[in-house]
Amino acid sequence: MHSIVLTKGVPDFREGQVSFDEDGHLERGKTPTVMNPNDKHALRAALQTKVRHGGRVSVMSMGPPGYGDVLAEAMDSVYADDLYLLSDRELAASDTWATAITLSTGLEKLGVPDLVLAGFKTADGETGHTGPQACWALDMPMITHVIALDVDEEERVVRAKRLVEGGVDEIETVEAPLPAFIVADPEFDPSYRTAGEQLTLKDLRAKTKDRAEHYEHHLTTWDHSDLNLDPDYIGLDGSPTIVSSVDPIPKPPAEREATMVDPTDESEMGNVFDTIQPFAAGGD
Repeated sequence: MHSIVLTKGVPDFREGQVSFDEDGHLERGKTPTVMNPNDKHALRAALQTKVRHGGRVSVMSMGPPGYGDVLAEAMDSVYADDLYLLSDRELAASDTWATAITLSTGLEKLGVPDLVLAGFKTADGETGHTGPQACWALDMPMITHVIALDVDEEERVVRAKRLVEGGVDEIETVEAPLPAFIVADPEFDPSYRTAGEQLTLKDLRAKTKDRAEHYEHHLTTWDHSDLNLDPDYIGLDGSPTIVSSVDPIPKPPAEREATMVDPTDESEMGNVFDTIQPFAAGGD
């Protein structure tokens, strides 16, 4: 069983230090980066699959060299075996289409796995396009909004529960032949049903600790030439999306005023006690 999780670094909007060039394109190398929050649900689904069925888990991302830290975080959380970064200047300023073409080519170079897993959208683009577009390029069946899944290795199928949004929230159970593409929903809840699975999880965590600390030894970086990609079809030149304008994201103001108190000053600490005592007693 081989699973690959697609993850992405996104700007850390909390810092209010998002950098754009003169054409309105995000300068990722100059912007603080964190792992896309929704990708963590896909990582949890991959870890559950590894615990139940064994095999290998890989993590892949496209971005600047600094994304190695994002991949290291992914390795630490999913206990991945290896990491792949698709990175060079020719890939910069890709929209979802050019990104999907690059990722699908990287997956083909690895050998299409049993499962490809992705989060349902990123915190920067919010389109939810990249996963489905990569799936289309690979011509794989796809199950979206997955909240639970399991694999039948003998029948070579994945069975999943997925959310269906309509007048009321519904859950449907579906299955697809392997290989398949899974888009994990934020409500995905990993399940370790037996003591054996819980022990396996513990063993994997112990074995991966050293690997995550030295993730660079398990990181493979490919550029566009390694993937045999034509520069005309990737990066900015291969992106049909046109950005008309960009509004800067300011650092949010503090919502509350703070009073600094010296903890060694008995008088000041007495005032703090007098202030909070009515609330501790249930007063208004």
